[in-house]
Amino acid sequence: MIDLLLQPAVLGLAMVLTFMILIMTKRMSAIAALLVVPIVFGLLAGAGPNLGEMILKGVGQVAPTALMLSFAVLYFAIMMDAGLFDPLVNKVLAIVGEDPMRISLGTAILAMLVSIDGDGTTTALIVITAFLPVYRRVGMNPLILATLLGLSNSLMNYVPWGGPSARAAAAVHVDLADVVGPLLPAMGVGLLGVLGLAWLFGRSERKRLSFAGVVTTAERGAPITALPLALDAERAAIRRPKLFWFNLVLTVGLILGMILGLAPLPVLMMGAFAVAATVNYPRISDQKARLAAHADNVVNVVVLLFAAGAFTGILNGAGMSNAMANAALAVIPPQIGPLLAPITALISMPLTFVMSNDAYYFGVVPVIANAAAGFGIEPAAIARASLIGQPVHSMSPLLAPIYLACGLLGVDVADAQRFALKWAVLICLLVLGVAMLTGAIPVVA
Repeated sequence: MIDLLLQPAVLGLAMVLTFMILIMTKRMSAIAALLVVPIVFGLLAGAGPNLGEMILKGVGQVAPTALMLSFAVLYFAIMMDAGLFDPLVNKVLAIVGEDPMRISLGTAILAMLVSIDGDGTTTALIVITAFLPVYRRVGMNPLILATLLGLSNSLMNYVPWGGPSARAAAAVHVDLADVVGPLLPAMGVGLLGVLGLAWLFGRSERKRLSFAGVVTTAERGAPITALPLALDAERAAIRRPKLFWFNLVLTVGLILGMILGLAPLPVLMMGAFAVAATVNYPRISDQKARLAAHADNVVNVVVLLFAAGAFTGILNGAGMSNAMANAALAVIPPQIGPLLAPITALISMPLTFVMSNDAYYFGVVPVIANAAAGFGIEPAAIARASLIGQPVHSMSPLLAPIYLACGLLGVDVADAQRFALKWAVLICLLVLGVAMLTGAIPVVA
């Protein structure tokens, strides 16, 4: 009996389940669980003398991703501090006026623009602060704002510096560009789908509110203050409105450089950060202040990825991952195996709704990827498939941003979920369909 329990496949499954239970029940933080759990099970597997080497190998594999993300977080934080998005917010608000159609479309567009920094909390604060007064004045349903905000942010999180993409790439040890690049067309169509949904919402609200004509803020003569927080003295001091066009060109150039593959992602992000910090905050003291202001976010991201590297390093190095994959191959019918990529995409919707991203990407995805490899499916394809369910994940009760958003909007979380989930599933299916058509997710191995 003891020999059976110490089999690599059994130990691997127990290790994954223990990790998931600990973080889902909040007994341990994700970072601590990613380190403690694999070490304990690695010792049980008899890999004690080699654990150090396994951990270093796993950490080395995620190091480029951690490097890129650390500078990406700092870059977009500086763009936020400098006020790159302030004119965009004001322009959107000036255009939408009191037309429910324009307001709905403006909500989606602003959420997409602000989500480029990959932070759901920041996006929620900016978009809700800007649009909630408009929704209240016009009488629109605030659940529309919550839905468009969540869907836009979740799709924009496919970008390389988004948390889900980084986790998926790190979990299966593939290059981040190989995960994100092929998925960009599907992401684009998904964003168009969100705009189409915003149009439907706007048309419905026009009818419900008996809106007869378009009135812009310019016509009303009462422009809306987009960001009350921008009036704060501390925030005003770090804004750089004169550098708006420079920052915009730099950001667009950075994104184009990543799309075209002009250089490795970490190199592009490091260079862009250096230029942005030097131009916007030439004084060393100001640069130190900006780094200190965002140090928590950087540390959390980097430490999480390094801990994930240790987890997968032991899981793979101790032979548990391969043993679980072989056990899964023995159970999965041969007819279903070649379809594991689209199956992974479909099950990502319910799994990411009831699980945290850490539990899903570091606990479930590596096992699926190893099993899929036995049928000739590349790990990068499974990583891409695992991202499909993110619009549904944005409605998960495990996420802090949904409580923040619902609290600011004054709506119940359950009401928001009931209203938005069906649309989230629809967007997921749209993205999956395009991903299969473009080959980002193979229909059959």
